[in-house]
Amino acid sequence: MTADIKTRHVILSGCSGGGKSTLLTELSGRGFETVPEPGLRIVAQEMDSAGGALPWVNMEAFARCALQLARADRQRVATAKDWVFFDRGLVDAALALEHVCGLSVATTLDPAERYYDVVFLTPPWPEIYRQTAARRHSYAQALEEYTRLRSGYQTLGYDIVILPKTDVVARADFIVGRLGGT
Repeated sequence: MTADIKTRHVILSGCSGGGKSTLLTELSGRGFETVPEPGLRIVAQEMDSAGGALPWVNMEAFARCALQLARADRQRVATAKDWVFFDRGLVDAALALEHVCGLSVATTLDPAERYYDVVFLTPPWPEIYRQTAARRHSYAQALEEYTRLRSGYQTLGYDIVILPKTDVVARADFIVGRLGGT
């Protein structure tokens, strides 16, 4: 595939605890390049080092770290020839920063940092949602975040596709089929 970066970089976003990481593992198992969620990596690092850029300690610092890590992720996979799937990314981090401190996404993101025009959202799914040491927010807070993300992606002109609440293989088949079966 010789298209530019944005047409190969696909975002999986949506409700926290909705199965994005599991889906990313399935897509990786099918041979696709995948990029894990910046937020989960930051939380792990900050918890190991007693750092302060944790979402429940300093959300602004956390979102700024997520932006930096997401930009590095994009650079790392810039030469990939096929679809690359991101568990969240720049847009999610920029929307979090906007929510926390009012910094406009238009100021935070360069138009050249766009991803593929279709974003796949995991819907709220209370039956699989679990709080963990790294995911301390409540399901109600996850719903609020989902609403903000959905609205933000719509405002930015992305085509939103809500993933079905089904097993991970069927979800991955759905995504690959939507992208033309490649």
